[in-house]
Amino acid sequence: MVFDRQAGKIVATRNAHRKYRSASVVKILIAIDYLERRKSVPAADARLLKVMLRSSDDDAASTLWDRLGKGQIIVRQARKLGLSDTAPPPASKPGFWGYTSLSAYDIVRTYRYLLDTAEPRVRDTILGHLRLSTPCGTDGFDQTFGIPDGVPRPWAVKQGWSGFGTTPPVRCGARAAQTASYTTDARAVGAPISWISQRAADSGVPDYGRPVLHTTGLAGKGDRFVMAVLTAHPAGGTWSSSVKRTTTITRDLYRHVTR
Repeated sequence: MVFDRQAGKIVATRNAHRKYRSASVVKILIAIDYLERRKSVPAADARLLKVMLRSSDDDAASTLWDRLGKGQIIVRQARKLGLSDTAPPPASKPGFWGYTSLSAYDIVRTYRYLLDTAEPRVRDTILGHLRLSTPCGTDGFDQTFGIPDGVPRPWAVKQGWSGFGTTPPVRCGARAAQTASYTTDARAVGAPISWISQRAADSGVPDYGRPVLHTTGLAGKGDRFVMAVLTAHPAGGTWSSSVKRTTTITRDLYRHVTR
């Protein structure tokens, strides 16, 4: 989904209200909730926000998630921002912030809230970090897929990935090695689609059992475009094939709205 702030309307959309598990995209909501509940930020917490937003650090997110009340973060933010497709993780998985449900529509709405409604200190802190997104996540995965690789600067991004295991196929920073065989590529465990659908329904988590890869953010001069590209990939698919697909979709989408 793409919202053109200059035109004041959505200029590209497909399945805008389809719910996905959030992966690390939810870290934006964690940051909003934290900053709007405090007037000052201790140095230690400022470091947590920095590494969580720039490098998608999971430990930092978990620290803030636990401190702020876990799923109540999502309940508060969904109510305040009017996020109709956003819900906290199921009660059986309260510590799994990445199992938050959300949609492309709600992500675009969240960025528009930051740009147009949030207090300047909240907006500037969060978007300031997203404009300085690092090429590598702290888990070693390369987070330059989607908007960073497919859209010209300037941009601000928050990426999300889940279901590819804990070991990247190529340690981030060694991208030249990607021309080699992907026999050790990060891969989700394969399973029949009927089993995956039932597993997702039983768990209360969208696409449970399938890897997801999301690229979201702002692009263009003056943050003209708000973009959210959420993707779920076949079980058993590799990181490299999922990255290629997501980046191609994002690049084509940007070309479409700017032609």
